[in-house]
Amino acid sequence: MTDPQPSAPVRIAIIEDEPTVRRYFMQIMGMAEGYDVIAMAPDLATGRGLIALQPDLFLMDIGLPDGNGYVMVPEIKAGCTAKVLIISSFGDRDTVVKALGAGADGYLLKDSTPQQILDGIAITLDGGAPVSPAAAVYLLDLLRAPPPVPQGAVDNAADDRLTTRETELLRAFAEGKSYKEAARVLGISPHTVGTHVKAIYRKLEVNSRSDAIRQAFHK
Repeated sequence: MTDPQPSAPVRIAIIEDEPTVRRYFMQIMGMAEGYDVIAMAPDLATGRGLIALQPDLFLMDIGLPDGNGYVMVPEIKAGCTAKVLIISSFGDRDTVVKALGAGADGYLLKDSTPQQILDGIAITLDGGAPVSPAAAVYLLDLLRAPPPVPQGAVDNAADDRLTTRETELLRAFAEGKSYKEAARVLGISPHTVGTHVKAIYRKLEVNSRSDAIRQAFHK
């Protein structure tokens, strides 16, 4: 019987203008096995050239010298299959919503601990959508405030709004919880979690957890 082949390392590209922060990310990557930083760039212009390398994950800053990092997210999605995890010092609602609306798979703040960053990377690669608690506050406010219906108009969209439980479930996913962890926190069975997820997908017309979170936050 042959020995199992080791899995290939996750190939990571970093777009960050501060050299000290780039070194810090490199140190964090060295804390865990299976990650290979294949390239780094200090700005959007240089970062666009990294798409051709077909990394598995981009760690992306927002405040870059030649523009906002989130404007490059659609280009990354169009040019490769990489996930995009934003790690920024900007945690205001407008920036967070624009980044997720552009297609970012997660949003962490730079004051996250090294372990939180590693956990966020793992969750992102697993199809989740980690969001720092400070940023999630703004997003959850958007979820709780449906757009007003004009006077005299019929509210036909009422059935498509997320219920309180569905909103709680999205919040749990946004915090990086798995199906089983979300079930435990909400006091429901994993099967019930699956039922709620199907309802969320139907209402938001999406096909993945990260898309559901992104679209709900973008409404």
